[in-house]
Amino acid sequence: MEMTQFRTFRAVAETLNFTRAAERLHLTQSAVSHQIKALEEELGEPLFIRAKRGVKLSQAGKIALEYVERILDDTEALRERIAGRERSAVGRVRVAAATQAFVYLFAPLFESFMDAHPGIDLSFRTTVSTEHTVADILNGAADVGFASLAVYSPNLQVTKLFEDELVLVVSNEHKLAKKRSATVEEIQKDKLILFERGASIRRATDSFFDQIGVRPDLALESNDTFFIKRMVERGVGVSLLPAWAVRDEVLNGKLSQLQISGHRLRRSVAMVSLGRFQPSPTRAFIAYILRHKAKIQEMAEGGKTTAKSRD
Repeated sequence: MEMTQFRTFRAVAETLNFTRAAERLHLTQSAVSHQIKALEEELGEPLFIRAKRGVKLSQAGKIALEYVERILDDTEALRERIAGRERSAVGRVRVAAATQAFVYLFAPLFESFMDAHPGIDLSFRTTVSTEHTVADILNGAADVGFASLAVYSPNLQVTKLFEDELVLVVSNEHKLAKKRSATVEEIQKDKLILFERGASIRRATDSFFDQIGVRPDLALESNDTFFIKRMVERGVGVSLLPAWAVRDEVLNGKLSQLQISGHRLRRSVAMVSLGRFQPSPTRAFIAYILRHKAKIQEMAEGGKTTAKSRD
């Protein structure tokens, strides 16, 4: 078995198409087919099953992919370690998030990461849904994504980062503003301002309303967290948002947050990236986020998001 066979196998496993794998590797399709056939003969099992469009991994192929990715990642990491490039990573990391609300939570960490890694540039974009964030990762438009935990793909590395809680958010002039909690019946009397369908927060709120058998009376839908908060502040409606996303407005007396009596709306958020070897800037970013996982959970539960994280 040769490293070139492993790289070819991984390319076919990621694209599930011999032609696209050949284009990615700058090889002919026949050369890709020959290398896969040689690898299958050495392993004694077929790695792919022909499908209507392209191929899919066989059971042996799924097992082989885990080992091949580990071998290729370790080999590249060894090369970079010996070359001394690990500590002085230079390049760009493209981050995507399934909702703009994540900006409020991750901004301090992004700032401290850039201070610790001056050679790495960060770009950040929001998508309209978890599915779009995953698509950005898979098609190479983003290197790392933040989305709800309900994500699965054999080509993705999905790491749970934290859990947060959605709270009812009302204007300070609202009749419920002085209360600590609100009943479902009280919420039903108000118009709701929610994220658009597909957003991870909207998915959590829809699941909640389905469970309690309530059809919300929508006033507005938007994926702009700032806009939602301003509309709530102006009394257009109430909303369900992560507690950390409205912390500053609550402290400044612009909004009030309430628990929902008898219910806790919790969701899990994950960091998503390709499972294969990553360039050193992406690897440095992922490692930094994981080192601060406890800090992220603390901020999501009630710590100050304005405090700058230290490496």
